[in-house]
Amino acid sequence: MFKIMVGQGSCGISAGAGKVYEALQNAIAEKHVDARVSVTGCIGMCFLEPIVDIYEDEKLTRLVCVQPQDAAAIGEFLQTGDERAVARLKIADEDSAFLEKQTRIALRNCGLIDPESLEDAVAHKGYAALREAVTNRTPEQVIEEIKISGLAGRGGAGFPTWFKWNAARQSEGSPKYLICNADEGDPGAFMDRAVIEGDPHALIEGMLIGAYAIGAQEAIVYVRAEYPLAIKRLEKAIADAKAAGYIGAHIFGTDFSCDFRIKAGAGAFVCGEETALIESLEGQRGMPRLKPPFPAQSGYWRKPSNINNVETFANVAWILQNGGAAFAAMGTEDSKGTKVFALTGKIKRGGLVEIPMGKTLRDVVFDVGGGMRGEKNFKGVQLGGPSGGCVPAALIDTVIDYKKLSATGAIMGSGGMVIMDESTCMVQMAKFFLEFTTKESCGKCVACRIGTKRLSEILTRICGGEGREGDIELLEELCARIKENALCGLGQTAPNPVLTTIRYFRDEYEAHIREKRCPAGECAALVKYAIDPDKCRGCSLCSRKCPVGAISGEARMPFVIDDTACIRCGQCAEVCRFGAVQKG
Repeated sequence: MFKIMVGQGSCGISAGAGKVYEALQNAIAEKHVDARVSVTGCIGMCFLEPIVDIYEDEKLTRLVCVQPQDAAAIGEFLQTGDERAVARLKIADEDSAFLEKQTRIALRNCGLIDPESLEDAVAHKGYAALREAVTNRTPEQVIEEIKISGLAGRGGAGFPTWFKWNAARQSEGSPKYLICNADEGDPGAFMDRAVIEGDPHALIEGMLIGAYAIGAQEAIVYVRAEYPLAIKRLEKAIADAKAAGYIGAHIFGTDFSCDFRIKAGAGAFVCGEETALIESLEGQRGMPRLKPPFPAQSGYWRKPSNINNVETFANVAWILQNGGAAFAAMGTEDSKGTKVFALTGKIKRGGLVEIPMGKTLRDVVFDVGGGMRGEKNFKGVQLGGPSGGCVPAALIDTVIDYKKLSATGAIMGSGGMVIMDESTCMVQMAKFFLEFTTKESCGKCVACRIGTKRLSEILTRICGGEGREGDIELLEELCARIKENALCGLGQTAPNPVLTTIRYFRDEYEAHIREKRCPAGECAALVKYAIDPDKCRGCSLCSRKCPVGAISGEARMPFVIDDTACIRCGQCAEVCRFGAVQKG
């Protein structure tokens, strides 16, 4: 019997995996093939979706970029065993290397199991670590194993997980709460979403172990409402686990009891900050609290609480099964284990990557990610989303750990990597992130509410060709004041994209301000289009496509662009077949 898995994470579904799934079921029925078709989550190769994995005993045939019309050929392959029927769909060796070069712990089951099947999860050792923890270990022993592992919070701050768990356990007060921050808001980040969509039981098991460790009887997942598929699969996983006795009263016949629920957040980026998240959980507007007291002492309903993100909890069961020392053996002295990154932007192989700490940015961008699309030059990578910073090409050999990345001015953050090539304007990039943080500021403190707005205004002015001498120094001064005076992490880190782009790409700022020129050719107000008379064939296509009639000329004669009328839309350059339209 064949086992067929169709990748149906959000990326696969958006690429048409749902229709592929239906077509395969019909093809199998028509061919009378002994096969079972099921769904799985994202295996990380988003650039090759829809993906269909065919298992015959231990043999795997992986098909990529599958379309519904390919179902007949797949049915023929299943019926006859002739691989020529699907040869054009088989994954290339260089793309297979995308997974072969990874070490998957948090993502260990994503793309391999049916996320809506408890039986599949249990067959892959699901809930075995929970059983071991609650029946054979004390909470203190569990915390000690996490301490040995060196697991740091994967949400961005990199704070030792065991320390937070221990602080919550030792705090007086009852009840205690364990909370998962699944409010993944960074542009270009989708690690937590993929884990929940692909292996929700790993999150549930990790949270239950954490609840046992700190003495909590209620576990809450705070997940953004924009993740409907993740919520749907998590709801089913919770219901199935509860029916099986993994959630509820007297788990595995012990005195440990724990309930589980989901809270759908409204998508406020500031709720990624733990105290703002707690305010939202309580039904208040998501705004950060002053610390101390910390959540471990006074959190949800002013009771001892612990908050970690999805990826952190997804590592916990593996650590208990394999030992903290095995996890600590990977990585560097300061950063243990593996880290999941979301690769987006101008990269060939966009998707999810999990690698041991200690690898370099070059390893991720070029070895695993395949380098730049279109063979353009690598320019930099934005790490940590709006709270992070830009690492330039000159620092591509920077080692991935918390300290070394921080030394560049960036942060590891939750793991978003936005890859940029030579066509990216770094001033425009900083402007994009500042517009985001300005909109997402909760407004509680002046430094963030007004400061980010002023930064955004100055960057907009520079990109619009109205930059002035002294703007760079003004940006630096504003950034320093915001970092010093903002109340929470959102405001304190908001200046990072500006500071790092000034630090590494100051010449681009100067070109915008002094020469009224965008070196990358991305800022429309600073771009001019002209037609090279030696290359123009007078075909008139550019004139016909110009939406404002800024191009004139006679047939078979060179055409001319009226710069005063041109709106810099770029359509003329896109349609010219002779390379006559020059952008500068």
